[in-house]
Amino acid sequence: MSPVLAGVLQLLALVVALGLSYRPLGDYMARVYSSEQHYKPEKWIYKAIGANPDVEMRWPAYLRGVLAFSAVSVLFLYLLQRVQGSLPGSLGFVSIDADQAFNTAASFVANTNWQSYYGEQAMGHVVQTGGLAVQNFVSAAVGIAVAVALVRGFARSRTGELGNFWADLVRGVVRILLPISVIGALVLVACGAIQNFAGIHQVGQFAGGSQQWNGGAVASQEVIKELGTNGGGYFNANSAHPFENPNGLSNLFEIYLILVIPFALTRTFGRMVGSLKQGYAILGTMATIWLGFTALMMWTEFAHHGPAFDLAGGAMEGKETRFGIGGSSLFAVATTLTSTGAVNSFHSSYTGFGGGIAMLGMQLGEIAPGGVGSGLYGMLIMAIIAVFIAGLMVGRTPEYLGKKIGTREIKFAALYILITPALVLCFTAASFVLDTPAHSMTNSGAHGFSEILYAYTSGANNNGSAFAGLNADTQWFNTTIGLAMLLGRFLPMVFVLALAGSLAEQTPVPETAGTLRTEKPLFTGLLVGTIMIVTGLTYFPALALGPLAEGLAA
Repeated sequence: MSPVLAGVLQLLALVVALGLSYRPLGDYMARVYSSEQHYKPEKWIYKAIGANPDVEMRWPAYLRGVLAFSAVSVLFLYLLQRVQGSLPGSLGFVSIDADQAFNTAASFVANTNWQSYYGEQAMGHVVQTGGLAVQNFVSAAVGIAVAVALVRGFARSRTGELGNFWADLVRGVVRILLPISVIGALVLVACGAIQNFAGIHQVGQFAGGSQQWNGGAVASQEVIKELGTNGGGYFNANSAHPFENPNGLSNLFEIYLILVIPFALTRTFGRMVGSLKQGYAILGTMATIWLGFTALMMWTEFAHHGPAFDLAGGAMEGKETRFGIGGSSLFAVATTLTSTGAVNSFHSSYTGFGGGIAMLGMQLGEIAPGGVGSGLYGMLIMAIIAVFIAGLMVGRTPEYLGKKIGTREIKFAALYILITPALVLCFTAASFVLDTPAHSMTNSGAHGFSEILYAYTSGANNNGSAFAGLNADTQWFNTTIGLAMLLGRFLPMVFVLALAGSLAEQTPVPETAGTLRTEKPLFTGLLVGTIMIVTGLTYFPALALGPLAEGLAA
């Protein structure tokens, strides 16, 4: 079988699996967030944290819950790393330095999972399982909760109430993420991923010395790392490591885990607003961009340039022979069009255009299908921008799902789409103006520029993947990328929840002959064009200095 055919068959199998999961999972999540029933384990949690799950919250109260919970999570994870050397199960690793502990705490709480350390050489079992793995669950649940709050803003009228953050958080973990993760972990163990609490042991003697490996609860952390679009690996090689991702079957399963909830949330959205066609329109937009980026990535990486590429079946540098070009390209697009950041190959080794495709996927806002929750609310923000542009073209006040998009709403949407590019471009520029940050680059020229641009794009968009050519374990990068992750995660949530509150207070507007039909394919095309123009062109000058310059020079 040719490598190209193998890649196409993997894509088809993935599409079929996602299609089979779409309806049952989407409907189930809609029932979870619409239910008034509380399970007994959930009641225990509410009692432990002192929360009343039946009290409805307006957007400022909902936001305070998000920020308070996340702030406590950052502090807890920071302190856990700082005292690691005194904890049992530390495997002899010392406590983490202050700047790196801050970066890691910010990273995992912000659902970014950027890692400037070697996981198997820095973090013991307690920090990995009691700290990092826990944040993989709750940070993902926070993202879904904010998305559900925005959906309620569209679905409700004449009230500012958006639900209860604590109920949404707990239900997301207990009813959605935990059950799927248990099943997924068993699948990964069956595929060959490890699951133990073994210590460090020597595995062999080599001419240059010996190699040491440590075990860990890898399968359970791997499944929520992908399912929650987190991305932080137990090992430095991430999903290229055979303990995390043993073979082609586990690779395809992990890609499925990355995409299944973000895609299924579009059905949840349609069900909760009372129009499945609206959910299909959002799904169509996400699927169009995802399939387009996947095809471009495969074409770029399979393009042969000389006998070495012909013999290897494509650009195999930095890629695992277990997965090949097809499995690596699928994974790279899935992980950068969502906020996952896991890698099964190293994006720095991709062709110039291939690295640019991965970077652009993040710069679009990771909305095709995006992270769990963040992909849906990001796409809905872009839908608001699209109907606003359509309204300008016909001279009519824009409406979406029966809600008028006025001055207040469009300001919130505009601030949402501007904050992330501002963080990326300002921090990138500062890194080149100052002397010290540039010393962290492995390469010079266009590729070196791409290393730093990619790092801040990954951090501010809560992705977490790296170009693998930048030494980011410095005070400058640990601090600034940490700030980019926190600001890039929580400032947009402020605008999303404020928008949700504004929409929930409105009285629905009846449809007329002039109402834009947002469930039609025409709107899907408009939305795709809006995304590519409004967000894609924002980064075009920076992309021209990096991956485009490198690709054209090749």
